[in-house]
Amino acid sequence: MVVKMYVILVYDAAPKRGNKVLKYLRKKLNWVQNSVFEGEITEASFLELKKEVEGLINNKYDSIIYYIFDSKNYFERGIIGVEKSNLDTII
Repeated sequence: MVVKMYVILVYDAAPKRGNKVLKYLRKKLNWVQNSVFEGEITEASFLELKKEVEGLINNKYDSIIYYIFDSKNYFERGIIGVEKSNLDTII
């Protein structure tokens, strides 16, 4: 059985590197707003994602922060103001 986890990931990177991170993460997680992503992912896929993103950033200047939850059922998501991205969109 493949176990999925829910991840929230934010990044801060220089524009050129940031664009590469953005393009990559859009393939793996749901874009929420600016440099914020979230979504369900397997542990193996997350390890691959971390390795790939680490290769795209400069560890001396850029940063990636992520939060891992056992399931989407363990947190509440709220929005104040405009929602930048609709997570209901199916690709």
